[in-house]
Amino acid sequence: MLLYCRGGACTSRVTTIDLAGQWQFRSDSLDLGIRDRWFENPLQEQICLPGTTDQAGFGVPNVLEPELEKPQVLHLTRKNAYIGPAWYRREVEIPADWTQKRIELKLERVIWNSRVWVGSQEVGEQESLIAPHYFDLTSYLKPGKNTITIRIDNRKQHEVSVKDLAHAYTNDTQIMWNGILGQICLNAYDPVFVDEVQVYPDVDAKELKVITSLVNTGKDKAEGKLTLRVLEKSTGKQLPEVNVAYTVTVGSGKVEANYPMGNDVKLWSEFTPELYQLSATWTSVDAVSAKTVDFGMRKFTNLDAQFQINGQRTFMRGTLECCIFPLTGTPPMDKEGWKKVFGTAREWGLNHIRFHSWCPPQAAFQVADELGFYIQVELPLWWLGVGDNENTTGFLKAEAQRIIREYGNHPSFCFWSMGNELEGNFDLLSQFVSSLKEQDSRHLYMNTTFTFQKGHGAWPESNDDFFVTQWTDKGWVRGQGIFNSESPCFDKDYRTAVEGMKVPLITHEIGQYSVYPNIGEIEKYTGILDPLNFKAVKNDLQAKGLLEEAGNYLMASGKLAALLYKEEIERAMKTDGCSGFQLLDLHDFPGQGTALVGLLDAFWESKGVITADEFRQFCAPVVPLVRFPKAVYENNETFEAVVELANFGAENLGGKKMCWELSDTSGQTLGNGEFVLGHLNSGNNQNLSKISVPLSGITKASQLLFTLNIDGTTYHNSWKIWVYPAENVVERGDVVITRDVMVAEKALDAGKNVLYNPDWRTLEGIEGKFLPVFWSPVHFPKQAATMGVLCNPNHPALADFPTDMHTDWQWWDLNINSTTLVLDSLSRITPIVGMVDNWVNNRRLGSVFEAKAGKGKLLFSSIDLATDLEHRPVARQLLISLLKYMNSGAFQPDKEISFKDMRSFTKGKISSGKLSAESIY
Repeated sequence: MLLYCRGGACTSRVTTIDLAGQWQFRSDSLDLGIRDRWFENPLQEQICLPGTTDQAGFGVPNVLEPELEKPQVLHLTRKNAYIGPAWYRREVEIPADWTQKRIELKLERVIWNSRVWVGSQEVGEQESLIAPHYFDLTSYLKPGKNTITIRIDNRKQHEVSVKDLAHAYTNDTQIMWNGILGQICLNAYDPVFVDEVQVYPDVDAKELKVITSLVNTGKDKAEGKLTLRVLEKSTGKQLPEVNVAYTVTVGSGKVEANYPMGNDVKLWSEFTPELYQLSATWTSVDAVSAKTVDFGMRKFTNLDAQFQINGQRTFMRGTLECCIFPLTGTPPMDKEGWKKVFGTAREWGLNHIRFHSWCPPQAAFQVADELGFYIQVELPLWWLGVGDNENTTGFLKAEAQRIIREYGNHPSFCFWSMGNELEGNFDLLSQFVSSLKEQDSRHLYMNTTFTFQKGHGAWPESNDDFFVTQWTDKGWVRGQGIFNSESPCFDKDYRTAVEGMKVPLITHEIGQYSVYPNIGEIEKYTGILDPLNFKAVKNDLQAKGLLEEAGNYLMASGKLAALLYKEEIERAMKTDGCSGFQLLDLHDFPGQGTALVGLLDAFWESKGVITADEFRQFCAPVVPLVRFPKAVYENNETFEAVVELANFGAENLGGKKMCWELSDTSGQTLGNGEFVLGHLNSGNNQNLSKISVPLSGITKASQLLFTLNIDGTTYHNSWKIWVYPAENVVERGDVVITRDVMVAEKALDAGKNVLYNPDWRTLEGIEGKFLPVFWSPVHFPKQAATMGVLCNPNHPALADFPTDMHTDWQWWDLNINSTTLVLDSLSRITPIVGMVDNWVNNRRLGSVFEAKAGKGKLLFSSIDLATDLEHRPVARQLLISLLKYMNSGAFQPDKEISFKDMRSFTKGKISSGKLSAESIY
């Protein structure tokens, strides 16, 4: 005997028959089953439920090979794919004492449509992508053996999605599975029963409004008593009960009652995820029925255009969850599966998850409640024609009611958007939102999570409670639109763009910085999905002799992505009018062209690029921040910075010391200090202290580290800067420096050392960029798709140019003033400064390389090392470092190229080769 719950846990002693186990099965790709009355005869195969046809090996087997072609690189590949009706059948023994009971079949999660037969009698059909399907079998089941047949149709029933990308129904993340997940059971209970309980906490009044729905399936009205009890889950304390006398007429009725919580109320938040359990018990002469639901006492508001939890300002540190579960292709239906998701997110400093165009199952909400996470739920909708079809509109309205019924009580359910990037009838969306707000006040609502529709998306709709966007009509609110076009600076925020905003703003899908595939991840795919995309990349690298570089590609591109995510997050936190961010993504998105944009893989596991501790430096309830104008300085300047603090934590930090230090890579301190934190506001605390450190003591090119930490806490943060000698003279020595290929050839023929630095705009290659591939080189194929610098920082050519192996902020000027060369024809050449190519092409790329040519020695740079060096200290310093190397005995390239190879990179006509002021520095 189990306890039954419809939309919640249950304490009533109600018999449940668990239908998990072996079922008869038959696929119906030709849709003949209804015509041929398959519900009357045994089916041919066996399948285990809960489960899917993919897990059982039914469907069309994959025959694709791992190649860099569509559809292999669009997403992970189903090993066995089935779309269409499928039939499931089993016998069940109904106890004799169920004769007077109401019997209901529950299918916890199904994709799209289910129809049920008992014997040869059809019961009815249900449709939902995000809530259980329920069937009343009371009139059909008899004591003894009965046969239940279920037909599941996973074909698209409504147009809710652009190219089937909405995550409630897609093959890009979740698969379009056929089967039944979660609870599959028959529940029997008395003719008068508690059908639904909705709890509306009032923190200010310290009470609840409880609305209990009762159903009377009998022939006469029933008199009885509804008893409300509340249990404090963390302590087991039982609060006093409340009793309400009520008469249930035939049909249904709602009992509304207030429940006083007393003065010692425990509030729910990310810091105190205190939960209560309310049980509503109906008692009459011949029936007892009860239902329990968990809830939290919390007050989540948007006062003063700021999110506040129980009167305390909060900031959403969020990421997306797009139904990415690559072993099963389906969401976990148990709490353990969701503990990994939310637990990892918490470890990485997050407090918020947006469920993009889908709604997760009950277990996800339960774990979020227990851990203190703020959830954004969306209807299963990503459509550009909202309102075009009345049937679809009706389906979505019904889905909204199912969301309220099943998940509305959860305190973690804070945000509700109607869908992702919607377009169409905004008047209809607005009516929809207003209706839901009137019905259920426990959540904050929004018409759409951003939109590209003209006239919308740049400012909130009139009835939005919060706003998620990439930009406003005053400017960008995410770095993707800025970082490549503006030189690195760390004193900016988005205050101009958000000025005048009347509701809290969350930045939309920030990041999307692609990371090179982790080839070692292939072995993790032991389930129903085959990583043909990863395997194809591995095969391509192996064929090109580049497989040993895969780890370096991953690390170099990943370090760049982490760098950019840090600045994205810090700019949002520095903006007083910003209330949060939603990353896309902390973990990989395996669909839409294999968008590996995460610092974690699709399994929520680290790629080794950055640790959770390092990420929490800039993503935590409390984050020390600093504003300074640039990444690169000369030693005749002073490093000046202003310290501030994003303070959204629970503890009082007033009176603690903030310590700062500027040091070099050897650990030598160049300046330090401390100050005492005074009264801190909840939110942004700016202008806490001004830091000034003269850089005149630095006599060689150096990378420095500025750190902030709050004494006695785990809160600390750090930033790199680079300092170069201002008086460094470019000493050519015996090197011929030219932009002219003919001059270079003549000098090489004469046995000279030549630095060939042609105008990068005249070179064949790839546009130089600081930012890596956006999202996916498959989904957006027309972008300049490189993924960051890859160099050997210990190469003697870079001895006077401090760098790591990957792109950092000092590379910005060099990258945007360059052309990346494709070195496939020079496979014997290893570039001094290489670039990571996108994984679709896997070319050998570089911008600085060396070789023997003619009788001389060549160093080729496609980075501009000639223009405006007085105002480009990074280019000047790189030039100095290269020249020192070329004038030393270490300059001994061992690979050779021809003059034809040199010319192959040049567009258009070759010059005359006459010496000129433009040819030689």
